Amino acid sequence: MATWVWILIAIVVVVIVGLAVVAARQRRSAALRERFGPEYDRAVASTEDRRAAEAELRERERQHSLLELKELPEAERARYAHDWQGIQEHFIDEPVEAVVSADGLVYSVMEARGYPMGDFDTQADLVSVDHPAVVDNYRFAHGVRERAQAQQASTEDLRDALLRYRSLFSELLGVPEDQVRVNATSRRTVTGNEEDVPDEQL
Repeated sequence: MATWVWILIAIVVVVIVGLAVVAARQRRSAALRERFGPEYDRAVASTEDRRAAEAELRERERQHSLLELKELPEAERARYAHDWQGIQEHFIDEPVEAVVSADGLVYSVMEARGYPMGDFDTQADLVSVDHPAVVDNYRFAHGVRERAQAQQASTEDLRDALLRYRSLFSELLGVPEDQVRVNATSRRTVTGNEEDVPDEQL
């Protein structure tokens, strides 16, 4: 067979392999984008390097796979829901203390579920694997909580932070956000028409 034919075959093989690699990379990117949603965009924007961002997201998945996360028993979920109701009602009179308590309660639920509790950024990264749609709420709320302790957060900031904490809290508890309310006497989760403190009053 002529040399030019072998060269042509080699070129075709290289092109095919290259296309296969590109297609595989695109599939991995699409899978990460679908899993992480807005967190994918945030990671890419923060690194300005798509490959590096995707490698970091895959590392989060690897670290997350090593965790032994557990669902909470119903009694424990009801107790946490009762504690949340108290925090929300407390907000009107003492908003800073309520936001600090909300941060602590979310921390407790994460710890009870089996997330490693230490460095905040690591916590948020691992939570993003399961809860990518609300992890940015957690980051925002935690930032407000830190500013609040330095008396640098407005009441509106604090209200926003509490609502954002609630979005993650409800997902960690496995209860729809509009159903995070309890019967104060029985401490059983209520999913009927009982109203909590309206958001506009926070």
